[in-house]
This record gives sequence, C-alpha cells and structure tokens, in this order.
Amino acid sequence: MPLNRRTFLSLIGATACSRGDQRARKAADFLWSQQDGDGGWHSATYGMLRSGQSLTPFVLDVLLDLPDRPPGVARALEFIRSHTNVDPVDYPNYATGLAVRALVRAGAAGWDPMVSYLRGQQLADQNGWKPGDPPYGAWGMGGERRTPPDSGHVDLAMTRYVLEGLAAAGVKPPDPALERALVYIGRCQNPDGGFFFSTVEAAINKAGEADGKFVSYGSTTADGILALRAAGVGERDARITRAKQWLRDHHQYDRSPGFEGAREIWGAALRFYYAAAIRRAMPELAVLLPAQRADGSFANSSNLVKEDDPLIATAFALRALVR
Repeated sequence: MPLNRRTFLSLIGATACSRGDQRARKAADFLWSQQDGDGGWHSATYGMLRSGQSLTPFVLDVLLDLPDRPPGVARALEFIRSHTNVDPVDYPNYATGLAVRALVRAGAAGWDPMVSYLRGQQLADQNGWKPGDPPYGAWGMGGERRTPPDSGHVDLAMTRYVLEGLAAAGVKPPDPALERALVYIGRCQNPDGGFFFSTVEAAINKAGEADGKFVSYGSTTADGILALRAAGVGERDARITRAKQWLRDHHQYDRSPGFEGAREIWGAALRFYYAAAIRRAMPELAVLLPAQRADGSFANSSNLVKEDDPLIATAFALRALVR
C-alpha cells in the first residue's frame, strides 16, 4: 500500500533522528576518549587552551546534555574545582561562567566563590563604569578588574556565557547584575532585530559596518537571544521576537548568516558555533553538519575561530546533534 505524505515524512524524520543519535553517540565517545588522566580536556592544537581551564567546562557542559553520567564526569568536576579559582586562568570570565553552569547542572558544590568572582568582574558601577559608557553591564576577558577608560576586550558572547552561569546558579531578576547586563545587550541589538558583537572594538564585529552601524550576523544574534533569556527576559519580549525574526529571515543551514563579499569566510569559520547556538536559541531551524570523521570527531577546515581544533568543533557539533 503506498505511503501517504504524512507517513512518509514521519519515516524520513525518524531516520534522520536515528542517524543524528548515532552521530551524537560517536561524537560523545570521541570526547570522552580525549579526557586526560587529570580529568581535564587539553587542546593539542592551541597552546592557549592547553591548560584545560576553559576547555574542560566547555566540553563537560555539552556532555551533560546526554542522559548518562560516566565516571569521567566526577573527574572533570574535580579538575574544574581545582583549576578555576587559580591565577592565571585562560579566558577567566568565560571559563568561570562555564564552570558554574557545569557544576550546577551536575549537582556539584563549589561554585559559590565563582559567582562572587563573576559579580565583581562586571563592567559596572562597582568598578567605576557609568550607564552611558559603551561597555557598561558587560563582562570582558576577566582577571584584573577593569576601570574606566580601559575596558579591555568586551563582547556579547563572553557576556552570554557569564549570564548563563549566573542563571544556572539561580540569579534572577530583579538582580542588579542582570539589569546592568541588559543595558549592554540592548546596545548590541540593531534596529533590524539582529545583534553585533562588541560596542567597544570595531575590528571584532566580523560582519563589518554599513551606513555607520555594525552589521548583524547569525552567531551573535543567537548569542543575543541566549543572553536575554539568561538575564530573565521572556520569550514574548520584543527584543527576543525581533531577533528570532532576523534569524528566520537570514538563516543558512551550513554557516553563520550575515556575511557578504570578502567577509563570507567568517560565515564558514563560525559554522559549528552557529549550529550549537541555534540548537538552543531556535531548535526549529535545521542545520547541516559536515562529514563526521571515522573516530567520531568533527573539524572545520578554517582556523579563524579555532574550530579546526576537533575538541572545539566536536563539542559544538554534539550540542547541535543532541535532541
């Protein structure tokens, strides 16, 4: 008996999910195989990530999307506890935000001092910043406290990861840290609903400028949605609905949208980051990942944002694959 259209689409969908599950399991097995004896994940590609301080909570947070809890989780948590509150830490605010989120999600203790650290790192009143300052409410790279006029590196992604850590720890509106963060997030949203990356460093807004404004692009627009949610903004809020509409209008399944001309290389370079962010921001938008390697890993041919490191690309791919 011939299949009707609904049955046919259901079968296709089930097959795709099954294949996705298989790819997810292979990717997870690869990541676990790369865990070091000290419990951490250490990059063999980038020296800055060799310490494992930021890479370990990043990888563990993705693996916690899966229902199983192998023994490696406990070892990773111990690594995070013993390597996050030390000096120096690579990408301190990013690493600490991810560490808080991973510890909370795993039901582990030890994150309270990390939350206090993150609060003190915000570019806000306690560090001399005023609401009219371009980086006000954001988080930068971290480490030493930044006071005006030296903000250092500041971007929306760093701010998103800190906010997600705070949200996991139970920080909710009307907490002042969240209210201040919304000032920065708002400055990064364009009239078209999309987001750009930084209010203080023009060069890192990867889609460039047009008509005196930084151009919106996909990966940072997904970051904007996730940052707004972490700051306690509801789904019906105009800031989120406008960002979602921008993504619907511009989405590309195999790269981050919003790049034109010579800047198109950035869309491909952010392929895995975008896929992972979209999986959480708007899971109804489909993405297509490149071929998985025989060992279960993924990698980007571009090294512009470190996605050529299989630990980074595979973790992003796993987040995109997990249903």
